[in-house]
Amino acid sequence: MEETDAIVLEKASASSSSIGIKEKDSHAVAAILNKLLADEHVLYVKIRNAHWNVEGPDFHSQHLFFESLYGELAETIDEIAERIRSIGHYAVGTMKEFLELTQLTERRYKKNDSQGLIKELLSDYEAIIVSIREQIDKVGEKHNDAGTEDFLVGIMEAHEKTAWMLRAHLR
Repeated sequence: MEETDAIVLEKASASSSSIGIKEKDSHAVAAILNKLLADEHVLYVKIRNAHWNVEGPDFHSQHLFFESLYGELAETIDEIAERIRSIGHYAVGTMKEFLELTQLTERRYKKNDSQGLIKELLSDYEAIIVSIREQIDKVGEKHNDAGTEDFLVGIMEAHEKTAWMLRAHLR
């Protein structure tokens, strides 16, 4: 077991629930969701950075666009944490935990132009989409949690739409 998995598992259990999912399965699903929560939270901070610091002739439109993205992502973050709680576990919630669990990295560009910021955000959205796609069958088939499987499909679809919009900005 990796160190980050130990953090998730240590933090995961809240109370036993009687919702038809075995404890070991809900534990595994909570670990998957906590890693996703970390990715989403780091992405949220990166979008806020883009919102605050974007410069250039398209400043106003990009400033508003980034604001809409972080607003949507804030709702997703809350839903993920509530899903973790609804299956009987605790959501991670510190920056230290988020940084230990995330797969995302931070890059700093020399310029704060929208194109560079959008490229980085697109890369992050695509990484999260791939990660979710890799977990969907595992959650549903291996851990017998159709509710979380459906939940993840919805998040993936929303992120795919956002990735399309980000790609459109780069054309």
